Amino acid sequence: MTKQVQQLDRVIIRFAGDSGDGMQLTGDRFTAETAQFGNDLSTLPNFPAEIRAPAGTLPGVSSFQLHFADHDILTPGDAPNVLVAMNPAALKANLGDLPRGADVIVNTDEFTKRNLQKVGYAASPVEDGSLGEWRVHAVPLTSLTVKALEGFDISKKDAERAKNMFALGLLSWLYHRPTEATVKFLEAKFAKKPEIAKANIAAFQAGWNYGETTESFSVSYEVKPARLTPGLYRNISGNQALAYGLIAASVQAKLPLFLGSYPITPASDILHELSKHKRFGIRTFQAEDEIAGVGAALGAAFGGALGVTTTSGPGVALKAETVGLAVATELPLLVVDVQRAGPSTGMPTKTEQTDLLMAMFGRNGESPLPIVAPATPSDCFHAAVEAARLAVKYRTPVMLLSDGYLANGSEPWRLPEIDELPDISVEFTTTPNGDDGETYLPFRRDPETLARPWAVPGTPGLEHRIGGIEKADGTGNISYDPNNHDRMVRLRQAKIEGIAQDIPPLEVDDPDGDARVLVLGWGSTYGPIAAAVRRVRKAGGKVAQTHIRHLNPLPSNTGEVLRSYDKVLLPEINLGQLALLLRAKFLVDVISYNRVRGLPFKAEELAGVIQDVIDSE
Repeated sequence: MTKQVQQLDRVIIRFAGDSGDGMQLTGDRFTAETAQFGNDLSTLPNFPAEIRAPAGTLPGVSSFQLHFADHDILTPGDAPNVLVAMNPAALKANLGDLPRGADVIVNTDEFTKRNLQKVGYAASPVEDGSLGEWRVHAVPLTSLTVKALEGFDISKKDAERAKNMFALGLLSWLYHRPTEATVKFLEAKFAKKPEIAKANIAAFQAGWNYGETTESFSVSYEVKPARLTPGLYRNISGNQALAYGLIAASVQAKLPLFLGSYPITPASDILHELSKHKRFGIRTFQAEDEIAGVGAALGAAFGGALGVTTTSGPGVALKAETVGLAVATELPLLVVDVQRAGPSTGMPTKTEQTDLLMAMFGRNGESPLPIVAPATPSDCFHAAVEAARLAVKYRTPVMLLSDGYLANGSEPWRLPEIDELPDISVEFTTTPNGDDGETYLPFRRDPETLARPWAVPGTPGLEHRIGGIEKADGTGNISYDPNNHDRMVRLRQAKIEGIAQDIPPLEVDDPDGDARVLVLGWGSTYGPIAAAVRRVRKAGGKVAQTHIRHLNPLPSNTGEVLRSYDKVLLPEINLGQLALLLRAKFLVDVISYNRVRGLPFKAEELAGVIQDVIDSE
C-alpha cells in the first residue's frame, strides 16, 4: 500500500503515560533521532517527583514534549500537534492543551473500566464521541507489543514494558526518523540482558512496521533538516552543557576542578556527568549533606583548585553560611543553583525563577557576589565558563542561576572552537608582596580589579591567616576596628560593582529603532519572550527586546536602556523579583507579568500580554 508523504515545517509531539511507562526515555530517543536528522529542536520533560507515582492517576502522569522544525525555533512549543496517550490519565491530563484537529494516538488496551474510573471517566472517551474535535487513532499498543514478542524468552510483564518502544517505532515511521542509533542504544543499554535488548529492538521495529502496514495511518510526515550555522553539533541538555562548561573552565584556567555536592533534584545530573571525566583532572565528592559539600568546595578553592558546588534552592539556604565565608575570605567558588518550585521542598521536578533575591541577599552581613544566569540549555555551557572567569579573576564566590526547565530541556549545540573560549588562566602569588620584599600581604589588592592575591597553602614565606572573622586591610590580621570594617565592607562591594566594566553592555533588539515598548527578561524566559516578540512583530506590532545575563552587577548601560522606552515589560516565573530590584535601583516603573505554575511561559500567552501593553500606549 502506497502512503502519502506530507511536508511540514514544524511539529510538536507530546508523549504521555504513567511515570513507569518510560515516557522520558521514549522522548529522549525520539529527540536523539531528530537531532541526528538535523532538525532544530527544543524539549520539555515534565514528570512527577515521586520515584513511582500512583499508577493510572492524574498526579502520576509523566510527559515529554518535543518541538522540531526545518527552521530556527526558540521553545518546546505551546500546544502539541500530536499526543501519544498511554492510558486514560495521560489523555485527561493533557487533553486541555490540544488544539482542534490535533492527532491523538491512544493505547486502547489501557482504557479498562478500572483505569477509566480512576480519573473520573464514566465511559471510554475513545468510544463515546467526546473526542470528536481531534483526529483519534485507537491503537492497542500493549497487546500489539506482546504479540510481537511472543517468540522471546521473557515474561509477559517484560513484554508489556516494551510498549513504549513500539510507540517510539510507530512515531519514528510517522515522521521519517533515522532508527539505527536507537537500535545501537538499546543494545548498549541492555548489554547485560541480551534477550531484553532483542525484545525491545523487536518491539521498536514492530512499531515501525505497524505504521508501514496499517490503514490507521494513511499519511506520514516529513520535516526537512534546518539550516543552522555551519559547525559540529550535538544535542545537549542544560545540565550536560553546564557540566561541560565547568570542565572547559577548568582547562582554560589551568586549575583542577573539585565538585563538592549533595544530590538534589534537578541539579544531580551535573554531579553524575562530572564524575565521568576524571581524565580531565575532575574530582567529584558526594558529600553527606549540603553544608559538607560547599565546605569541601571552599576548602578546595583555598587549596588552589576551581571549587564548585551544585544544588537547588533548599540547598542554597543550607550553604549560605559557607558562601558568606567565601565572601569574607575572598576565595573563588562557583555555586550552581538549578532553581525549582518552592518554598521548602515545593515541587522538586518543576521549574521557577524564585531564587534571585536569595542569591542577592540570602547571607548575613553585607556579602555581595556576582550572579550569572544562562538563557537556554546550550547557553549553560557559556554561562559556566563566564562564572568561572569572574570567580578566579575577582577572587569571589559566584552564583550561577539555572533552573529545571533549562536543566532538563535540550537543544542542538554547536561545539565551540578552543580559540573561541576565554583564557582565564591564573597566576598564583609565589613571592612576598609587601613593600619590604619579605612580607606577604594576603589582602593587598590589585589596583584594577580590587582582587586579593591567591596563594597556595604551604608556599614558603606566604603563611597567612584565613577565616570568617574580619581581617585588617592589607595584612589580613584579625581586626575589630570600626573604621577598618567599614573600609573592608566597602572594598568588597566596590570589587563586585567594578565587574560591570568587565561585562558586555545590554544589547537591544529593536529592528526599526522606533519601538516604545521594551520586553526585558532573564534566565530561561529568553525563548518564550523571543518567540512572543516574533509573533507580535509578524502581526505588525513594534516592540524591542533585551535579555540580562549578568544580574549582579547589572550591565553598565542598564539604566540608560530602561529609560529609553516608554514602557518596560518584565515577565518572570516568580512574583516580580528582578522587577523589585530594577524599580529600586533605577526608579523605572517596570510592568511585571508573573506566573508561578512550575512551567515555562507559553509564547502565545506572552504575545497577548505584549500586545496589550502596546495597545495601552
